[in-house]
Amino acid sequence: MMEQTSPLMQNLRRSSVWFVASVLVLAASSIGLSRLLETETPVVSLALDPLNVDALISEITDDLSDANGTPDLEALLAKAKDALRFNLADARLYSLIGEIKYRQGEKDEAYELFDQARKLSKTEIHALQRSIGHSTEMSDLSKAVGEIDILLRRWPDQFPAIADGLPAILSNPDGYQAMLTAITAETPWRPSLFVALANNPKGLDYANRLLLDLTGPNARPKLGELAIVINGYIRQREFEQAYRLFLFALSDQERKLAGYVFNSTFEPIPSGRPFDWQVHDQSGLEVTFATSQDAVEGEGGATVRFLNTPVKNSALQQYIELPPGSYRISLVASARNLKLPKELFWSIRCPGSEIARFNIPEGTFNRQIMSQDFSVGPDTCRMQVLRLETAAIAESWRFRYVGTLIMHKLSVERLPS
Repeated sequence: MMEQTSPLMQNLRRSSVWFVASVLVLAASSIGLSRLLETETPVVSLALDPLNVDALISEITDDLSDANGTPDLEALLAKAKDALRFNLADARLYSLIGEIKYRQGEKDEAYELFDQARKLSKTEIHALQRSIGHSTEMSDLSKAVGEIDILLRRWPDQFPAIADGLPAILSNPDGYQAMLTAITAETPWRPSLFVALANNPKGLDYANRLLLDLTGPNARPKLGELAIVINGYIRQREFEQAYRLFLFALSDQERKLAGYVFNSTFEPIPSGRPFDWQVHDQSGLEVTFATSQDAVEGEGGATVRFLNTPVKNSALQQYIELPPGSYRISLVASARNLKLPKELFWSIRCPGSEIARFNIPEGTFNRQIMSQDFSVGPDTCRMQVLRLETAAIAESWRFRYVGTLIMHKLSVERLPS
């Protein structure tokens, strides 16, 4: 015969089950809330869940990163070691303990801890950063570049942290060769490398040298990289270096287009480099390039179509380098119903001054030749800007440009002295 359970015992059992369930729900809620707060407020997170190692790591990291305070290194070390007892495979804890030891002057032990962190996780960020610095100090630059590669593949946003040390690495033959090998293998941080070097006066020549040493069908310099480094030289006003790099990087096809004006017939192969044609985006016009085979009625060149709106500033430009001497700039152009409320003209400028200018006429005409003689003096700027622009100062709807201009050839020739 089954023993009957009294109503009192049944209530007590139900109460016990409810209590245990409530405790479990509360614990789960505390852990969940602790996880939610572990990054922004690690102190509160740890109060909710003292075993939350992520919150503890955030708290210690914040204390070590506090530029306005002096962290209690012994207290932080005790916390990290205590957490390590329950998280022996967490590379971040070895890295943090290593950092504390490093700051306490125990560098040999610190580097052993950084090595242990990297054995557990090859991409542990802080251990990698310290290891890169140590390898650089020890002149083991091939190893340093390998560690940089690991760091930036996993943490690409960390590039600024290593950017300032790049010229020092590249100044060493081993470091330079390791860097060249890495970018030849198309490492994903290759674009960032050229940007960083081009923005650093000490890095520009190394960027130039790397580009010159990139050979082979699969390792040639990219157009964007060339533009970055050329623009870097221009910012530093090293115009001859900029122009020399531009000429070096021309393909066999592009060399046929070389001259005082590059691609004077507006072949549709723009590269984005400063000594090539640059098209400025404007809502009031459209610019297209076409060969004579692709163009309507065989009229190849650059077509500028005005859209019956105001047009301010330039539409096309190219940097050129003209030594001192006498020159003639010539344009062969056609037009269809061209209406120009303000002047439309080609100019050659130095910063702050104009060397030459000639206006484009209104109306309809076919293959009309326009030219202007000018001279470049010995004190004239060493690099000039060739630009198609309007004389409009403000975008007033009273001055709307209409019609089509087709420029077949724009050239500069040197005149006999």
